[in-house]
Amino acid sequence: MPNAPRRAALVAAIAVVALLAAGCSDDGDKPAAEGSPSASGLAALASQDLEWSVCPPPSAAEGGGPAPSPLPGGTQWECSFMDAPRDYADPGGETIELALIRAKARNTSDRIGSLIFNFGGPGGSGITGLPSFGADFESLRSRYDLVSFDPRGVGRSAAVECLGDRELDAYYAVDGSPDDAAEEKTLAESQKKYADACEDNSGDELPHVGTENAARDLDLMRQVLGDDKLHYFGISYGTELGGVYAHLFPKNVGRALLDAVVDPNAGTEDGALGQARGFQLALDNFAKDCLARGDACKLPGSSVAEIESFITELLAELDEKPIEGSGDRKLTQTQATNGIAQALYSKELWQYLEQGLDEAAAGNGGLLLALSDSMNGRNQEGQYSNIQAANAAINCVDYKERYSVDQAKAKLPEFREASAVFGDFMGWALTTCTQWPVGGTWEHPDVSAPGSAPILVIGTTGDPATPYAGAHAMAEALGKGVGVEMTYVGEGHGSYTGGSACVKAAADAYLLNGRVPAAGTVCR
Repeated sequence: MPNAPRRAALVAAIAVVALLAAGCSDDGDKPAAEGSPSASGLAALASQDLEWSVCPPPSAAEGGGPAPSPLPGGTQWECSFMDAPRDYADPGGETIELALIRAKARNTSDRIGSLIFNFGGPGGSGITGLPSFGADFESLRSRYDLVSFDPRGVGRSAAVECLGDRELDAYYAVDGSPDDAAEEKTLAESQKKYADACEDNSGDELPHVGTENAARDLDLMRQVLGDDKLHYFGISYGTELGGVYAHLFPKNVGRALLDAVVDPNAGTEDGALGQARGFQLALDNFAKDCLARGDACKLPGSSVAEIESFITELLAELDEKPIEGSGDRKLTQTQATNGIAQALYSKELWQYLEQGLDEAAAGNGGLLLALSDSMNGRNQEGQYSNIQAANAAINCVDYKERYSVDQAKAKLPEFREASAVFGDFMGWALTTCTQWPVGGTWEHPDVSAPGSAPILVIGTTGDPATPYAGAHAMAEALGKGVGVEMTYVGEGHGSYTGGSACVKAAADAYLLNGRVPAAGTVCR
């Protein structure tokens, strides 16, 4: 599902992103004291003038493809670069370029300002994400310039680079749920190679790509764009970024909407368990939907348990013997699990999941492999974006937890209880940051934002990647009078673009006219 909002912390869990290394660093890059010489460097950056021009085609790191098409009415997407400190503790020192994209507001006389989007990941490119959903946000362009960006470490913004394309093909084919010591060794060796490549190719950037610095980038962007307040739309991991921004700059929050909400109280283990349960819930709902169609359902079984037994048996067979995928690449158990997860992001993809499972049972793994490739950022030409490299780098500099192999193995029974399909992969993913060369910042982010304007927080009951309970947790953590919780009873990851007229009407009334919906509002 290219260009879809990605899941929050541990997006790479099923894709078996790196078993990596602990070192000592602090992502915080604590900002310079006000009035210091370094602070004057930040003031100079805040007054920079951006040069906008028609957007080129996305870079390979952003996913490639054609230049974004004009919006309805012919408005062109414009792109630019903003200079930001590599290290906010030394804002007068080295800078990096952050890539920006915008579409100007239709009504300049009634313009509110810029509405800045983050589409999640972490690691998702806003340069490709915003044009992909441009038509969905056209109502908001009546009063806002629509703006997004590649966060630091992503796409064209000082991208984190790790392995090359052919090496990544081999890396993603490795068994991500080892069954014996030999498979554990193979996985560890593969992941160590990945970690070393990240450090060799992007060691200077790794300490500085975390969420706190991305939040400071947002405030710099607000100033450069000429806005007194930050108006913000965060999806998936973008909700975590928005919460951290509100904590750091509560007085600068304008109108902010958080959709598909990360639980800010969850650390690495709780977040992974929550996702295991969330994807299992979505799989249950997928099976129920298939059963409801009677003979039209291609999958064997007369109950949810029987359909899911078919899936687990298929995955077990792939563990023993991969099947034909695409070209010279085979479909492995890990890639099949990854493809299943990708298709659970949106109910619109359920038909492809059903087809892919049916074809895989007959020996053709091409469709499930294509879904897995989409999750991992691989295009049809075999080129990878840097979404997973950036995801690992950002998560590992954000989160402190470092799990040994033995600690992860001890947790597997609890993960398997949460999900027979996804549990093993999520459990093994606890080792993702174990050998990362940069240390982490927090056990979980602080999003308390006393003094902030109201922030609308929308959770979807069937969301697989950011389970519904996260919305309530975020609203409470933001604080009384700040977090305003709203519910969408539905499926998929993200509600605004999910087809609910009720959600869209409430969100537009808030963002365009400042009408905050009543806390507890439910849309169906």
